[in-house]
Amino acid sequence: MKILVIGSGGREHALVWKLAQSDSVTKIFTAPGNPGTAIHGENVPIKADDIEGLKAFALKEGIDLTVVGPELPLTLGIVDAFNYAGLKIFGPTREAAELEGSKVFCKELMERYGIPTAKYKKFEEPGPARDYIEGHPVPVVIKADGLAGGKGAIVCNTKDEALEAIELIMEKKAFGTAGSRVVVEEFLTGEEASFLAVTDGETVLPLAPAQDHKAIYEGDRGPNTGGMGAYSPAPLVTPELEQVIMDTIMVPTIKAMDKAGRPYTGVLYAGLMIAGGRPKVLEFNCRFGDPEAQPIFMRLQDDLLPVLLSAAEGGLDKLKLDWGGKAAVCVVMASGGYPESYEKGIVLKGLEEAGGMEDVVVFHAGTASKDGNIVTSGGRVLGVTGVADSIKDAIEKTYKAVEKISWEGAYYRRDIGAKALKT
Repeated sequence: MKILVIGSGGREHALVWKLAQSDSVTKIFTAPGNPGTAIHGENVPIKADDIEGLKAFALKEGIDLTVVGPELPLTLGIVDAFNYAGLKIFGPTREAAELEGSKVFCKELMERYGIPTAKYKKFEEPGPARDYIEGHPVPVVIKADGLAGGKGAIVCNTKDEALEAIELIMEKKAFGTAGSRVVVEEFLTGEEASFLAVTDGETVLPLAPAQDHKAIYEGDRGPNTGGMGAYSPAPLVTPELEQVIMDTIMVPTIKAMDKAGRPYTGVLYAGLMIAGGRPKVLEFNCRFGDPEAQPIFMRLQDDLLPVLLSAAEGGLDKLKLDWGGKAAVCVVMASGGYPESYEKGIVLKGLEEAGGMEDVVVFHAGTASKDGNIVTSGGRVLGVTGVADSIKDAIEKTYKAVEKISWEGAYYRRDIGAKALKT
């Protein structure tokens, strides 16, 4: 089968790496891809949001399945366009992807169908939002309504911080039109977990639970990023808690979307807050997590292709997944200055040495090829991922690989996975 993977980050490299192991796959194209995806197939210079260009390419090449990595093409309606053209594609339709594309839609859906989440208020003008904050206890979380690259949720510990967040999002337009509306949400305490499941619209097949590290600095301090590392399994998510998550959140959400006239297929990713054994939804994403995909795919013992095909075609109820008995840890190496401004074009060293380690994969994210070298081209540059018998051993192995890689200004957190050792 010919496969087209859309995107250029670490998640897409992980998808390509895993799909390349399938005996049924004859060729993988990635649009636009990165130097890592080029190892396993052919990169195509088509941007992820060029829906017409991607559709024309898929038709011309006779692509058997397209897998969408990032959220933007989903919210632009790539699944609708491909379905109309008779092309098989993995992911939710434009209307279904609004679950991630609009925080307001997501919160209203959960409220309507009794899916546990934080209390909230929505605002379309900064004035009423400020008035509400003045009369509301802190901390609160201010969220831009639309897509903001994982950075649109701001935790505010004081009213001054909350008022500044309103100004930043609604008046200074830090996230563009994504901040035309905001959600002011109660601050939930507990421990975060990422729970992903694949669905064909009826069956909901859970993937291995993981935990992400959103904040830029150790100890979960500083501004949010797209994710600075992840590990799987997540000891916090016991088999009993997994069943609760499935029964109270994942299955009800798929049923709610169907009742709302927006049947949902693809992957559903719930960012959860767990407190006292009870999960609440922080947010939903309509695509594989990045960096959660890296450790999850490295743990998966089965062929990924039948899972994606069954989600697109139906028949997911016939599949069971084997996660083996090992653990995986991903440490994101970022450009100095991320998530703010950073330099590009800096040469990376040590990639071959790190990638040559047993049970270690260096997933490319913000990289490019230049004059025979691999250089930085984004904020999150690499996702170094190791597998071992335990999380403790996987942490040790991954950091040994990280230490072999260097470039000027490279930054990474040194506490990825530490939470798992305390559970």
